[in-house]
Amino acid sequence: MVSQNNIIYQDGAFPIENFNGSFLRYFLREVETVHAKVRRYTSPDEYPFSRNLPSPVLPPLPHPQMLIPNDINYNEKLVEIYTKDIVPLICKAGDDEHYGSAATKDVEALQLLSRRVHFGKFVAEAKFTDPKEHDEYVRLIKAQDRDGIMKLLTNQAVEDRLLRRLKRKALVYGQEIDDDSPLPEGATAKGEGVKGSQSHLRIPLDVVAKMYEKFVIPLTKEVEVDYLLRRLEYPDFVPGIVVGDGQR
Repeated sequence: MVSQNNIIYQDGAFPIENFNGSFLRYFLREVETVHAKVRRYTSPDEYPFSRNLPSPVLPPLPHPQMLIPNDINYNEKLVEIYTKDIVPLICKAGDDEHYGSAATKDVEALQLLSRRVHFGKFVAEAKFTDPKEHDEYVRLIKAQDRDGIMKLLTNQAVEDRLLRRLKRKALVYGQEIDDDSPLPEGATAKGEGVKGSQSHLRIPLDVVAKMYEKFVIPLTKEVEVDYLLRRLEYPDFVPGIVVGDGQR
């Protein structure tokens, strides 16, 4: 595990000209400035952490409009959860002064988590248009019943399968491999029959599952509920119409 390097999350810890905030926020802003110029945030499944980013220098691409117009963005909450709860789970306590490397990995992780969490909007749209549950969603949305919507969209069996699948992926992709590592029992040199073990894992399997169960899944479901609560504001919306201006 790498060190937490919590100093990069503290406002004002590094004096930066014309910037007030933490080093992580500064680094996010700089990275997202470049990404905005190459139209990353015109994609319907990408959401920036920074405000007032520059316009793209590339011409817009057409995208099918799969979501109703909305400004739902959970990135502020995600940053708070990531720095206060997730980082202590996946990093050891301490400071190794590798602040640039730490911030680089933080930005990569935050962008991936943001995309995963906000994909809840697409899931919510699919659930709303499902004929089997559409009328019940309409009833709950009209009542603005947040708890009822949360209960309806929750499928515990699906969540349990996701957590099991995450453990398997962590076992396969999270191993430290070197030339002298013995092959697992039953495996061949071609990689056949690998069952894996936790002896060479970068991060324990239970930590990966806990992170998703405690933070990622609940946040995704909050996005779903917020999207559904606004869904009847656009009763005539039909997913799939192509828009060419790159706007959500």
